[in-house]
Amino acid sequence: MTAAPRRRSRILLPVLAAVAATALALSGCTANDSLATQYRSGNGQNYIAGDGTVSEYAAGNRGEPVSFTGTLQNGETVSSKDYAGKVLVVNFWYAGCPPCRVEAPALETLSQKYATQGVGFLGVNLYDSAQTAESFEKEKGVTYPSALDRDTGSILLAFSKTVPPKATPTTLVVDKEGRVAARILGAIPDKSILDTLISDAVAEH
Repeated sequence: MTAAPRRRSRILLPVLAAVAATALALSGCTANDSLATQYRSGNGQNYIAGDGTVSEYAAGNRGEPVSFTGTLQNGETVSSKDYAGKVLVVNFWYAGCPPCRVEAPALETLSQKYATQGVGFLGVNLYDSAQTAESFEKEKGVTYPSALDRDTGSILLAFSKTVPPKATPTTLVVDKEGRVAARILGAIPDKSILDTLISDAVAEH
């Protein structure tokens, strides 16, 4: 059963202003990235993505915990059990996705900020080989792990049963009980939005 969204005005900043702020903040990190540059300029090369819609889910409407198992780029197994009792940020991406390239530095910054608070970050690569994924992460300076989901789609399927990603990229904030607390469809419109969503989940008991 799909969870019913709850939106709060303090989270949903004006979309145009937020996108502009994101482009400015990340311009230095993506200046030499042609796909990212094209995306910021409005030329998506016929790429269709989410619009940055932010949905929050009240604790009583989050349904059952999401259980998943996948394989990391290094061949190790990753599962929801690895993050039991922790807040987890899950980002669905692939290397040729322009908005994924734009938002990667913001995700890495937040992963570093919340590392001391026990928040996990997990990328879920939907299409790439391990070599392509690793090349992207090296280029963007991404240090948190990613699972390769193109062959089985097991992680995507697990989350689709409750809060479908529906776009690439999609970022989910999973609460300490393993339930989806928030979803951003498309590129993160502003780093502060995801920051707030994470801090809210961390503050929950």
